[in-house]
Amino acid sequence: MQKNMFWRFLLVVAEIALITFLDYEVAGTYYSLDVLYCLPVIQAARIGAIRSLRRSDTQTSTVVGVVSALAWSVAEAAVVWPTYPLFAFAMNVFTRSVTFTVLGRVVAKLWKEREYSRKDVLTGLANRLEFTERFEAEQVRSERSGNPYSLLFIDIDQFKTLNDDYGHNVGDTALKVLSGILSGNSRSVDTVARIGGDEFVLLFPETNEYICGILVTRIRTVAE
Repeated sequence: MQKNMFWRFLLVVAEIALITFLDYEVAGTYYSLDVLYCLPVIQAARIGAIRSLRRSDTQTSTVVGVVSALAWSVAEAAVVWPTYPLFAFAMNVFTRSVTFTVLGRVVAKLWKEREYSRKDVLTGLANRLEFTERFEAEQVRSERSGNPYSLLFIDIDQFKTLNDDYGHNVGDTALKVLSGILSGNSRSVDTVARIGGDEFVLLFPETNEYICGILVTRIRTVAE
């Protein structure tokens, strides 16, 4: 995941450099590429939203917004430098930075709301809505193809007692540990969801009772 994020961020930097070069090349003509600076800002906002789903909020879109504003202003000033007013340069960097920062935060908020509407905030697993949609789709697919599917329901024994005796932080840790076990020992085609406090459900597409038993044994072995 970290490697993917690195390459995505590198792509954002390359986008800014390319747009700046092209913007400088067409300066003074009838063409304007300035609006393209919004693209790396939007891409950075998406990266920041994805990262914040897993850890504390990031300032990725803000940093990229400021860099984009600076690159835009430099390309603009370079055309007529050194006669370009320094105050105008500073003002353009400021106003564009503010605009891009606001744009990035709005996009990041929309993206996070989209993700959180289908993901469990604590564990990152599918939530009840996401599971229901996938279950209904698998049911339709099973009826058409005649292939079976399996459902596995899991909860944590004495979870309320765990919370009462040791506090909700310990309970949250237990939920995260279990979610990691379920995700790490299921297949890429499976759906792992948290549908209640300590209630989890796994959907195994095109899986008969025998294969489901193997998967259950693997999960139980790791959990023990």
